[in-house]
Amino acid sequence: MKTKLLFLLLFVVHLASAQDKNEVKDFFWGKSDEFKKANTVPDKWKDESAVIIHKKEYYNYHKFGINVTYTSGIRKRIKLQDQASVTEFSQFSYKSKFYSNKAMGNFWRRGTTFVGIKIIKPDGKEVEIDATKEAKEVNGEQKVAIPNLEIGDIIDYYFYSVEPFKSVMDYSFDPVETPMGDVYPTMDLRIDLETENDFFVNFNTYNGAPALSEIETNKGGERHYQLSDKDIPKNEFPRWFYPLAELPCYKFQVIFARSGKFEKLADGFLSKSEKILKKTVSKDDIFDYYNEKFVPNGNLDPVKDFLKGKSFANDEEKIREVYYFCRHDFLTRYYEAIVVNKANIFYPFEYYQNAVFLQDEVSFINYFMYFLKKNSIDYDIIVSTARNNGSIDDLLLQTNVKKLLRVNTPTPIYLEYFSPYSSADQFDYNVENSKAYVLEVSKGKRVTDASVVTLPSSAYQDNVIKTKSTITLDDFSGYKVKKESSFLGHLKESEQDDKLNFSDYVYEDYTKYGTTKLMDYVKNKKKKEQYTNELNAIINKEKETQKETFKKSVEDDYEVTVDDYKYEIKNNGRYGKKSGLEYNEEFTVKNNWIKKAGDKYLMELGKFLTSQIEITQKEKDRKNNVYMIYPRSFDNEIVFEIPAGYSVSGLEKFNKKVENETGGFTSTAEVKGNQLIIKTYKYYKNYYESNANWNKMIQYLDAAYQFTQEKILLKKN
Repeated sequence: MKTKLLFLLLFVVHLASAQDKNEVKDFFWGKSDEFKKANTVPDKWKDESAVIIHKKEYYNYHKFGINVTYTSGIRKRIKLQDQASVTEFSQFSYKSKFYSNKAMGNFWRRGTTFVGIKIIKPDGKEVEIDATKEAKEVNGEQKVAIPNLEIGDIIDYYFYSVEPFKSVMDYSFDPVETPMGDVYPTMDLRIDLETENDFFVNFNTYNGAPALSEIETNKGGERHYQLSDKDIPKNEFPRWFYPLAELPCYKFQVIFARSGKFEKLADGFLSKSEKILKKTVSKDDIFDYYNEKFVPNGNLDPVKDFLKGKSFANDEEKIREVYYFCRHDFLTRYYEAIVVNKANIFYPFEYYQNAVFLQDEVSFINYFMYFLKKNSIDYDIIVSTARNNGSIDDLLLQTNVKKLLRVNTPTPIYLEYFSPYSSADQFDYNVENSKAYVLEVSKGKRVTDASVVTLPSSAYQDNVIKTKSTITLDDFSGYKVKKESSFLGHLKESEQDDKLNFSDYVYEDYTKYGTTKLMDYVKNKKKKEQYTNELNAIINKEKETQKETFKKSVEDDYEVTVDDYKYEIKNNGRYGKKSGLEYNEEFTVKNNWIKKAGDKYLMELGKFLTSQIEITQKEKDRKNNVYMIYPRSFDNEIVFEIPAGYSVSGLEKFNKKVENETGGFTSTAEVKGNQLIIKTYKYYKNYYESNANWNKMIQYLDAAYQFTQEKILLKKN
């Protein structure tokens, strides 16, 4: 594994002094560096792969006129104590010479990356690597090899960037959210944050991390904050874990706003003054921030036209149908134009002069607020945060907020901002089963109050993958497989995103809603034929790519090479919770999972469950709690066609049953006529398990893995 450190590092004219390579070097390694001779680690960490002697992070936000500058830097001094860490740090990768994506208009500038790397040998000898000279560009990255690195060496490196742009209004910098600890133990950590007037700071620490301190600058408009800690154990990042939910961590975001006017427009929860560090976001903050943003508005004419002549059994049915129509009218009907424009076939957007796009969650909510208000349907606005961010009680960053509409029909409907596959029957699994704020709306107009609610959960029976694999022998050297797959719930969403191209649903939507295809706007017959042929060529190419993606997915699942691959999408599953994504596949598996033993054959039919999780001893010793994305289940059937004149034995190994309060795995095997039918069912019941329940999960995870290792014996009668 290689250390991959990516920084988008840029430069600004009015900080010309900071450009000087020697000054940057002095900033980290100069006379004030109190760690330049630090080379020992505590005995308690002598068996660790590596130890971070010192880690420094630096963030600076500065303005001069309309110029705004973001400066960042990081330095690590690490002692390498085994071959794994030597290999880890034997090569660095980083990016340099990037344009700022924050620039306004044409004021884009190119910047400079400052990289320093030195090796300190056990005898104290220092070897500095000239990163600029030694770097080689590979696929847009600079790669630097570190020669002669050995166990016992100390590697000391830094990255430094200055990123400029122009802004006369407001700007929200990217948030920083990270655990205090690293993958190696850290002896000393320091984080410095420097700002000045017009820069608002949201910063807090969680889960036992030390508090941020303010350091006196003796300059009225400038502020300096520091977070420091010592003796930080290494972090473990096992599967099914949300680090920010329980590890000591910090979160911050800086928002630039030049005046009171722009402070109100800023996309974040601001304190009353930039002099005040904002550490918490209250229910009142939520109310105040969104009270001005959520206002019913929009042109409902397309919806009115859609509803003409239609009747519905109830409001729930009506809302669902309107949601799916809007998903098409405001999103998917433009996909064809996006593809045509990207391929430079022609400029298609001239045909959409009155196009309406719902750009984000706020515009989506405002539009549906207006529709619900006009139809006298009661609703609320939900403000939530993903479970991996921690509780809504610890909300600090507006970027972590997820907004939904809850329509208060007899069975409440939760509506979220569109994706091509979004459903009116379910919402983002990241905020399921979590505490959220309800912004109550009076008479369909204004937010009047905020209260707390726990959002609904989905069950493992809702999020399901069902498969049926019919298997026949291919001349006793492999298998021919026909596989039928169906995906429901959140498992459907991820699979749709992987497996569907725009042509798999856009034209179906055109037919369903009677809307005009892009090519039907083109009246010149010759041009229409030309454009259509060019678009079809793109679609056909995408279909070939799609087929290769499907084939690669099968190979990854089974960990084998497959041949003669075919697939067919039976249903794209885009209209409702009960409509599954369904597709069929055919392929052959050659020279795998079958061994001849005299006149008998050992057949590894358990492999057709696809690869399962093998829990290592290290994972069994887990200290962390378990955070699942959502409850889910996997229902599989394997039908093996027994060749004429043969019988099977060894079925008892395929009958397993492990179930407890966390989930389970069951399997059965029986012969019916000339078929061996094997059924398995694996399920995870909950969103969260305490570490005390981890051993219970291991029981059925091990059972499922062991199933994949089982074999049957095929012998002549």
